[in-house]
This record gives sequence, C-alpha cells and structure tokens, in this order.
Amino acid sequence: MSDIDQIPLTFTDAAAKKVKSLIEGEDNPNLRLRVYITGGGCSGFQYGFTFDDKINEGDLTIENQNVGLIVDPMSLQYLIGGSVDYTEGLDGSRFVVQNPNASSTCGCGSSFSI
Repeated sequence: MSDIDQIPLTFTDAAAKKVKSLIEGEDNPNLRLRVYITGGGCSGFQYGFTFDDKINEGDLTIENQNVGLIVDPMSLQYLIGGSVDYTEGLDGSRFVVQNPNASSTCGCGSSFSI
C-alpha cells in the first residue's frame, strides 16, 4: 500500500463483496479489481474496471473484506474523495464510481468531465 495517511478513495462493502464472489470463481486468489480512467466517452474521460494480479510501482491498493482495489497514480488524481460501489437495480448490476471531482457525467454514468 502507498504511504498515504488517509485513504483517498472508498471501496464499499458492496463492491468488495461482489469482487470477492467474482474472484472465487477464478483460479487466481491474487486477483484484485483495478479501477482506471482513460480519455474518451461522451464526456471526455471514462471509467474502466479490470481484474489484475499485478501491483505496479506507485499503485494504491485498498483492502476491504480481504479483497483489494488497485488504482494507478494518474487515475487516482481524478478519483480523490470518491468511492467505488456496486449496485443492483432495474437497470442492471454494475460497479459505480461516485466522483465528487466530476463537473458533469453522461447519462449512463460511465464517462465524466472535470
């Protein structure tokens, strides 16, 4: 874990529980959920999620319920103060980023602008 006194991003219990259930179906107990930001989408930036078993230099790892969330330094600067959650509803189930730094988001919530 990086040398940060306060965790700058929340990894909710619901998200950790879902990651844990998804990892249990794989043959790699070292998998973690990686959240990242790329250019694109209808609002300028978009969120991405993938499973990863590598932690790169400078990555922040956040543990909850014995599962991990990984964020690279470039993405973290856009996510500070936010949270990664998991929701289920009439519109489906998905990981969701609540980002207080986003000045606008698209209708589906997967892209944003600063």
